[in-house]
Amino acid sequence: MARRSEPPSRASRKARACLLLAVLSLFVASLFLGPTRNTSFIEGVSRSGRNRWQNHKSIEDRVKHILEHTPLIDGHNDLAIFLRAAFNNHIYSDNFTGPFLDGTLPYHTDLARLRKGQVGGAFWSVFWPCPSNGQDYSDANYLPVIQSTLSQIDVIARLKAAYPDDFSPALTASTSLSSFHHHNQLISPLGIEGLHQIGNSASTLRRYFDLGVRYATLTHNCGNRFADAALWENPFRKAPSFWGGVSPEGRLLINEMNRLGMIVDLSHTSVETQMDVLGGSRRDGWEGSKAPVIFSHSSVFGLCPHPRNVEDRVLRLVKERGSLVMINFAPDFVSCVEGEDGSGIPVFYPGNSTLEHVAEHIMYVGRLIGFEHVGLGSDFDGIEDTPRGLEDVSKYPDLFAELLRRGVIDEDAAKVAGGNMLRVWGEVEAVAKRLQKAGEPILEDDLPSLW
Repeated sequence: MARRSEPPSRASRKARACLLLAVLSLFVASLFLGPTRNTSFIEGVSRSGRNRWQNHKSIEDRVKHILEHTPLIDGHNDLAIFLRAAFNNHIYSDNFTGPFLDGTLPYHTDLARLRKGQVGGAFWSVFWPCPSNGQDYSDANYLPVIQSTLSQIDVIARLKAAYPDDFSPALTASTSLSSFHHHNQLISPLGIEGLHQIGNSASTLRRYFDLGVRYATLTHNCGNRFADAALWENPFRKAPSFWGGVSPEGRLLINEMNRLGMIVDLSHTSVETQMDVLGGSRRDGWEGSKAPVIFSHSSVFGLCPHPRNVEDRVLRLVKERGSLVMINFAPDFVSCVEGEDGSGIPVFYPGNSTLEHVAEHIMYVGRLIGFEHVGLGSDFDGIEDTPRGLEDVSKYPDLFAELLRRGVIDEDAAKVAGGNMLRVWGEVEAVAKRLQKAGEPILEDDLPSLW
């Protein structure tokens, strides 16, 4: 067991990665064109679930059937930073290709185990850490981060090109679903993890979109010019508020994300930021995001009182806004108790770091706001340790078997697997199409004079 004096799992894995760095289907589209939420895709899955899936004789058969018909989409996989830390992004040598194909790559993700786990796809995080001075919001402080982010985008692009039969090039909800059904390809959009990665530039955000990034987390473990974070590093602690949530510039950028079709991700953000984006605070009359949002890798505060987890008052807004919480597998976010050291960070409790307790986080959200609003965001390859029973990507079927044993019906399990993510993604695209058609202005950067 790793020492728990380090930052919690996400940070500990990524801190280790940083240390290593230092030393080394047209129909779906039609469903989403209207301005209101359309759940026809999910309802279609549900009807087949009611009529057929639960007639299977065993839970294992039911799980297999669910994952054959609905893509299991992980909201957050950190394979890219693992490739940088362990292989310096060299993916063509035998020491990578052999283990990647035969299931023996270190940590949690490789092609063989993805297939064994019936994974239908993932949002591949192209994470790069906050600058060492995370409270410096200047353009100059972020410039090296942009270069490193492009390198991470490149390694996933090259990986997809090297294994074209396995990774889908599709970048919309409908075409990605078609790739899954017709070609058995892994749905493979990208996500950036913190707006420090755009260097205060809306134009950089748009270029990332062109390169396949489909969600942007507003913060990582540092605030930025646009929003407040839940945590700060160096030292690791609960973050103080700087903007009181989303800044005025952040509101403009979120509107640009809505116009562009970039999913807003609230993992890592402060509660105040979450309330602002979900329309719960209405500060200065701002109603929040025009499109549904996600928490790509966050768990439940009611079961583990960690600043990275989602409080009940926020969960209720998630329901109101048709949004989605994707449960993180990081042990520190799954199982913890209140801390007493003044940092605002709870104490890890090993006893509940299990597959069963991850299932309880899913059940908690399902009971409180409905299974239409919960998914999976494992953080695999971004965490040092994993819960017992969820050692790697091959173990997802075991988690779904546990949900079925707890009485989750097959149609709801399909929503958790990937139906909900496809719905939100499609709705974000529909909002973008509507805003663009209405002539929503493009957000332009304020640049210094050249002369």
